Amino acid sequence: MLERKFTQYIEHFLTNEPGKILLVNGARQIGKSYLVRYVGNRLFKHFVEINLKEDKEGDQVFAGVKTTNDLYMRLGNYYSTPLGDKTNTLVFLDEIQSYPHLMTMLKFLNLEGKYRFIASGSQLGVALSETPSVPIGSITVEQMYPLDFEEFLWATGVSKDWIKHIRNSFEREESLDESTHEMLLKRFQYYLLVGGLPEAVNKYLEDRNMVRVRNVHKDIHELYRIDASQYDENHKLKIRLIYDLIPSNLENRKKRIVYNKIENKTGKHFSDYADEFEYLTNSGVALDVLAISNPRFPLAESQQKKLIKLYLNDVGLLTYLLYGINVNAVLQDIRSINLGTVYESAVAQELAAHQFKLHYYDNKQKGEVDFLIDDYSSLQVLPLEIKSGKDYTEHSALTKFLNTPEYGITRAIVFSNERQVYRKNGVTYMPVYYCMFLHNNAPDDAVILPALEMF
Repeated sequence: MLERKFTQYIEHFLTNEPGKILLVNGARQIGKSYLVRYVGNRLFKHFVEINLKEDKEGDQVFAGVKTTNDLYMRLGNYYSTPLGDKTNTLVFLDEIQSYPHLMTMLKFLNLEGKYRFIASGSQLGVALSETPSVPIGSITVEQMYPLDFEEFLWATGVSKDWIKHIRNSFEREESLDESTHEMLLKRFQYYLLVGGLPEAVNKYLEDRNMVRVRNVHKDIHELYRIDASQYDENHKLKIRLIYDLIPSNLENRKKRIVYNKIENKTGKHFSDYADEFEYLTNSGVALDVLAISNPRFPLAESQQKKLIKLYLNDVGLLTYLLYGINVNAVLQDIRSINLGTVYESAVAQELAAHQFKLHYYDNKQKGEVDFLIDDYSSLQVLPLEIKSGKDYTEHSALTKFLNTPEYGITRAIVFSNERQVYRKNGVTYMPVYYCMFLHNNAPDDAVILPALEMF
């Protein structure tokens, strides 16, 4: 079994949040159902799993549910063993977006507290936006992603103690020894090829056969395209066009979406495809990166949706589409191949998995910087530049960015293949694998303020 960080989150939620229902959102084939099933069977005597997508395509047992009592009756018929109560029974409603009326019912199921419920879906963002009565206060929606690089290291046999040692070096801004650096860089290159989709990782672990791994990528990529075709007639063609254009867009210099090229029609703008972008990002198959031209902390206050970049949700899918089974494109230093897009995609995947909202810097006079993230410890914006070649110290846009006094930004990070960690002119140069230690430090627990003195 692949060890996932999200397992601990599910366990903690089911143990410590008895008054809410967890909705796990994310793309198909990233392991959502497997983890819920694993945790549910460990924590509860009775675990009931219902795949509502299969039900909708089959017997439609739950299609006509109108009340909570209807649901309880059907659950009793569905599960042969008598159920208990909320202390020992967990009901898992998988692919709940197939029946939006059940999403509305979650509020009442939660209030009645007959059983514990958990749900998952691949298009929950879309479904919630179309649900007439969203059960606010009764649910917590949490996004899940493919394996991040640290999880990939666990899967390939790197011990947590060793990773802890590497993390300490990152925090002290120290370089690793040559042999450790070479090992991590090679694992990172394998991660670029295999990616973080669980089935692809498992195939890789079985016999290292990249043909079999690529067959997994092929099947999942086609599955995502088919899913797009199941959207309504007014949107599905545009969704597939945009999804299919992502790799070629990333190969362009600016990498952002050119709206006129989606349907080869002039005069197109972001607003013409807003619903399609929302589908791709809410279903988890694409990651959106929004432009910032005048960076201020927090970045959400100054983001621009009209200039958008899209990355695939998994870097393994990208290298499959770009290079097929030719692993030398990634593993060997071939001068004619620019891996910048691939490196950026891996970092985008890592940042998203660590709960960062993705932004990039775009300024006509100063140029572009790959990523901007919020640093809550310093209450500043932290720019990141990703380099795959030998010219990792050449970054004119980043230099201009740091030299703009009104931004008030004093540090940046450049990730590259180089081993040495050092600072120069406000830039910290680090090996690319250190990106696995960037974590969103936004406060997520209650902050207790001191009592105000009366006067």
